[in-house]
Amino acid sequence: MPSRFELANAIRALSMDAVQKANSGHPGAPMGMADIAEVLWNDYLKHNPEDPKWADRDRFVLSNGHGSMLLYSLLHLTGYDVSLEHLQSFRKLHSPTAGHPEFGYAPGIETTTGPLGQGFANAVGFALAERTLAAQFNRPGHTVVDHHTWCFLGDGCLMEGVSHEAASFAGTQQLGKLIALYDDNGISIDGEVEGWFTDDTAKRFESYGWHVVPNVDGHKPEEIKAAIELAKQSDKPSLIICKTIIGFGAPNKQGKEESHGAALGDDEVAATRKQLGWEHAPFYIPEPIYTAWDAREAGKKQQDAWNERFTRYAEAHPELAREFKRRMKGELPAELGTEALIEKAQEKGESIASRKASLAALNAIGPQMPELLGGSADLAPSNLTYWEGTQAITAEDPSGSYLHYGVREFGMGAVMNGIALHGGFVPYGATFLIFMEYMRNAVRMAALIGNQAIYVFTHDSIGLGEDGPTHQPIEQLTNLRTTPNLATWRPCDAVETMASWDAALKRRSGPTALVLSRQNLPHQARSKTQLSEIQRGGYVLKDAEGTPELILIATGSEVALAMDAAAALEGQGRAVRVVSMPSTDRFDEQDAEYKERVLPRAVTHRIAIEAAHADYWYKYVGLDGRVIGMTTFGESAPAGDLFKHFGFTVDNIVDQARELLG
Repeated sequence: MPSRFELANAIRALSMDAVQKANSGHPGAPMGMADIAEVLWNDYLKHNPEDPKWADRDRFVLSNGHGSMLLYSLLHLTGYDVSLEHLQSFRKLHSPTAGHPEFGYAPGIETTTGPLGQGFANAVGFALAERTLAAQFNRPGHTVVDHHTWCFLGDGCLMEGVSHEAASFAGTQQLGKLIALYDDNGISIDGEVEGWFTDDTAKRFESYGWHVVPNVDGHKPEEIKAAIELAKQSDKPSLIICKTIIGFGAPNKQGKEESHGAALGDDEVAATRKQLGWEHAPFYIPEPIYTAWDAREAGKKQQDAWNERFTRYAEAHPELAREFKRRMKGELPAELGTEALIEKAQEKGESIASRKASLAALNAIGPQMPELLGGSADLAPSNLTYWEGTQAITAEDPSGSYLHYGVREFGMGAVMNGIALHGGFVPYGATFLIFMEYMRNAVRMAALIGNQAIYVFTHDSIGLGEDGPTHQPIEQLTNLRTTPNLATWRPCDAVETMASWDAALKRRSGPTALVLSRQNLPHQARSKTQLSEIQRGGYVLKDAEGTPELILIATGSEVALAMDAAAALEGQGRAVRVVSMPSTDRFDEQDAEYKERVLPRAVTHRIAIEAAHADYWYKYVGLDGRVIGMTTFGESAPAGDLFKHFGFTVDNIVDQARELLG
C-alpha cells in the first residue's frame, strides 16, 4: 500500500510535469497543497467520479484557481473522465484542462475560478444553498440533503475585498458545513507577502463568527486530519490555516516566488524527482498508486446508500420527492403561466414605476416558484424585491427564500453564482444600477459560466434625480449589453416588465439583468400581435400610416417620450414609427426578415432616445442617424429638471427630427 507521502507526490509529479510540458502555469500551489488535498479527497470528500452531478455530493472549490493542476490531478487520479492526455494538453486550445478551472470543461469542476476570492464567495453560496435546501426538504427520519462544501484558498483570495464580504456574510449565517482550508505559504507573485499582507487572519475570521483552526502543518497528514475533525464538529463555518511550503519538493525553488507562476525548468523538475524519491517518467503513475486513489467504488457505495434513502423518502413524502427532482433538474413549474400574467398586466393598464411592476410580478410568480431565492444589497425598500409571501433566511431559520445581503454588492453577486451552481434554486439579487459596478466581475462570471442568475437593477437613469451624478448610471447599460451571454432588459411599462421576468425565468443558459425605473411610466396600448412580439426584444409599438419616413427607437422611460414626440410630429404631417426595444440582445437574435420588418434599411432617418450613454445606439441608427442620450455625467436636481436640461423633451426630439428630415 503506497504511503500518504507517495500519494501526495503523484499530485506533485503530475502538476509539475503538466506545467513543464505547457511551459506555462503555476506549479507551486499544487505542490504545496498536495498533502492537504490527499487527506481531504481520500478521507473525507463525498463524491462519485462516475456521477459527477449526484445531488448530495460534497462540493469542492479551488478558489486559488491558478493552481488548477491540483484539481485536474485529483480528478484524474480519483477516476473522473480526465485522462492523461487531457493533463498533457494542459492550457492548450479546446483542452478541458484550461489555465484556470472552467465550469463545464471537465467533470468535477464545480465552478469557474479565476479572479481570486470569487471561488471562496461561490463556496459560501454552495453552503447556503445546501442548508436552505435541507431546511426545505429534509423531514424527521428522512435526510436527503446533507453535504459539505470544501474550499481551498490562498493569500490572494484573502487580500481581495470580496473575501471580506463573503466571509462576514457566512459568519452571520452560521454556515456550519462550510470548511475552508487556507494555503498559508506566505508567497505571491511579487514575493514574500509580509511586505503587503500583515492581517491577523485568524482574528479576522474569528471576528466574523467563524471557527478557526490555526497553525496546522500542511505537510503532516495527522495534523490536517485533526483539524478537519474539529471543523466538522463546529456549527460555525470553519477556516483551517495550513502552513505550507510553496513548490514543496523543488530543492532550489520551494518557498520562493519562482515556483509560483512559471514552469520549474527541466533541471529543477529532475532535481525534484530525486528530492521526492519519485523515480518515474513524466506522466507515469504506478498502478498501486492509481488503485489507492481510485474513488469510484467508494463513491458508488455512498451514492447507492443515498439512493436507498431517497427511495424511502419518496415513499413517505411523494410530493416533496417530485418537487426535489424538478428543482434539481432546473425545470419550471408546469403551472407557472407567465404568459397569462403578461396579458393580465396589459388588461390592467397600470401606469407605475417598473420597479413597482417588478414587485407585482414577484407577488404573482413567487408563490408558484419556491425555488426563487431572492435578495438585495440593503436596498429592499427601494429595489422592491421583498414580495408578500417571502421570508428572510437567517441562521436560526434557514427555510426561507430571501437573503438580506447587507451592503455587499460584489459578495452578493458571487454568492448568487454559488447558489445557482449548486442547483435547486433560481437566485435573484438587487441593487441600484450604478452599484452594478461593485458586483461587475461577479456578473461577468455568471455570464461566462452560464448561470441562471437574475439581477434587479433599479434607479436606472438620471431620472433618480437629486442623489446626483454619483448615483446616476450613464455607461452601465452599455457595459451590460456588451457582455457576452448576458441578457439585458429595460422595460417601458408594467407589461414589458412582466415580459422581462418571463424571459429571465425561462432563460437557463445565462444571467439576465432587469433594468428598472424609480419614476412612474405610462402604460402603452398594444395589440395581441404587439404583445407577443415583446419577447423578440424590439417591436413596432406605434406605426405610421403608410411607409414611415422616420423611426424613433427608445427603451424604458424614454418610450413614452418617443410616443409623445411621434404624435407631435404626426401633427406636423410627418410619418413616424416608434420602436420599443426593451432587449437589444434579444432583438439581435431575431432572423433577418423580422429585423428588416421592424427597422427597414430603406428608412435611414432614425433617432434613438435613451437616458444612458449615446454611443451604443449608433449600431441601430447608423452614422447618419441621431442619438439623444448622455455623453457626460449627470447632475443633482429633480428628475424633471434633469430631463429638460439634457434634452429629453418632446421639443428637442421634434427639433432633431426636423433637422434630420430636412
